[in-house]
Amino acid sequence: MPRKGPAPRRPVTPDAKYGDTTVSNVINKVMLDGKKTVAEAIVYDAMDLASQKTGKDPLTSLLEAIEAIRPAVEVKSRRVGGATYQVPIEVSDRRQHSLAVRWLIEFSRKRSEHTMAQRLGNEIADSISERGGAWKKRDETHRMAEANKAFSHFRW
Repeated sequence: MPRKGPAPRRPVTPDAKYGDTTVSNVINKVMLDGKKTVAEAIVYDAMDLASQKTGKDPLTSLLEAIEAIRPAVEVKSRRVGGATYQVPIEVSDRRQHSLAVRWLIEFSRKRSEHTMAQRLGNEIADSISERGGAWKKRDETHRMAEANKAFSHFRW
């Protein structure tokens, strides 16, 4: 535990094209080996592809996809008297957002399309229509929390 308290949060600069911090978060998450311009090209192409599939504005389609994936509850392991219980807890807004972006990128990397832009674009479109790996992960997380609702009195 640090003695000086938690580290201060650094502000995220908005991206150049849309002026939105969420797009900047996605770009930073897609980025590998510090190649930000490559990541920007991938995310912008993916947003255009998703907007063509959904018929909506590119920024709107990305924000809708992230909103559809955001988990409201999750389970955490809690040891009580030698037994480990999966205790459902509510998720804070910051963690909801970070989990949604993380799952979107993670499951788009696992897809089988040729380019990362196609994978991410199709995952965004699938998330809006409540399909795809990221949305299934959210649904699975909610089901786990629902199944373990009996252990919610072990919350801390």
